[in-house]
Amino acid sequence: MTLANKPLVLVVEDEPPLVTLLRYNLERAGFRVTEAGDGKEALVLCREERPDIVLLDWMLPHISGLEVCRRLRRGQETRKVPIVLLTARGEENDKVRGLDSGADDYITKPFSPAELISRLRAVLRRAEATMASAVLQFEDLTVNLAVHRVMRAGREVRLGPTEFRLLRYLLEHQGRVFSREQLLAAVWGRDVHVEPRTVDVHIRRLRKSLNGNKERDLIRTVRSAGYALDRDAIVVA
Repeated sequence: MTLANKPLVLVVEDEPPLVTLLRYNLERAGFRVTEAGDGKEALVLCREERPDIVLLDWMLPHISGLEVCRRLRRGQETRKVPIVLLTARGEENDKVRGLDSGADDYITKPFSPAELISRLRAVLRRAEATMASAVLQFEDLTVNLAVHRVMRAGREVRLGPTEFRLLRYLLEHQGRVFSREQLLAAVWGRDVHVEPRTVDVHIRRLRKSLNGNKERDLIRTVRSAGYALDRDAIVVA
């Protein structure tokens, strides 16, 4: 693998021993590494160096990792960079907050370097697939995966990161009914421990955004089974 082909990881971490450990393991696995010790420096380096992926600690000086994540998602130049949160905060609500801020994955400390590298590679593969895939369409709904833009009947629909991933998954499997547990595994990940009721919350948010002009509901609720995106959507919850 040439230097140019090695993915560049921006490690945003304020604990030097952990930075040293991460750099050692990432470089052994074929990554290039650049570092930022706080949130302000991370925002600057993201614009200047254009990393392929950001490994972002939650607890940082000056600006929290959560806020860094939000700002990167709002920036035109940085909105599509994959972000993996690294933190000691392992409660369910913290994981939901982290993913809702725009993170693509969430790893809790202590962690296995091998697992971390595997998760980074998985996020990179998903990002590459997103960039390469075509626009998804269903009736009057259009989703451009490359620029994260959702349109319905000519109007732009603004979605949070989780709602976007949920809609994408349903669009990619039109007509199929998925249980809450299946959606959790596909959208949140099998290693993220989130209650099944979390799916219901995000489905409600997604419906509210998609049906802003009182358009016909495209998401079908199947009692005791789950949810589907199809042309016979009738809410029976």
